[in-house]
Amino acid sequence: MGKERKIDMVILGLLSHERLSGYDIKKRIDGTISFFWKGSFGSIYPSLSAMEEEGLITSTNESINGRDKITYEITKAGKNKLKEWLKDTKATNDLKYETLLKVFFGGVGGKEITLNSIDSFETDIKRDLEILRCYQSNLSKALDNEDHMYYYLTVSFGVKSYEAYLEWCKEARELLSKK
Repeated sequence: MGKERKIDMVILGLLSHERLSGYDIKKRIDGTISFFWKGSFGSIYPSLSAMEEEGLITSTNESINGRDKITYEITKAGKNKLKEWLKDTKATNDLKYETLLKVFFGGVGGKEITLNSIDSFETDIKRDLEILRCYQSNLSKALDNEDHMYYYLTVSFGVKSYEAYLEWCKEARELLSKK
């Protein structure tokens, strides 16, 4: 498949479930997939414009509670593009953790600074893991819904990954404390 913007696929995936505004898309990203994918307004709105020009989505101006709002809906062409992307088995699975960069170069700053970075990382992971476990628990009760089954698989991956991160924090702290 060609070099598409991944944010396009995120937006098409979200719109395959419901009609949304740009703001709603950002809220969905932040509330559901931000554990493994980020999206900013600066990437969402240009993608919406480009995809509308390509005929992948359509927009409608609505007035809701006296406020004008533009909502977007996926087209048949958009669904086809999303399906083609889903069929493509090649995927970029980049892992970028600034904390690991700081650990990698920790010799410059010393153990105390590195331990502080690990502590901060662990705090964030514990917070996010609690949320993921809540999602996992709720989704496990609705696996008869096909979409929920896919959401559950994603959340389950996150839980296992975050548990591994916590184990790494413990091991890293023990190793740095011994030396």
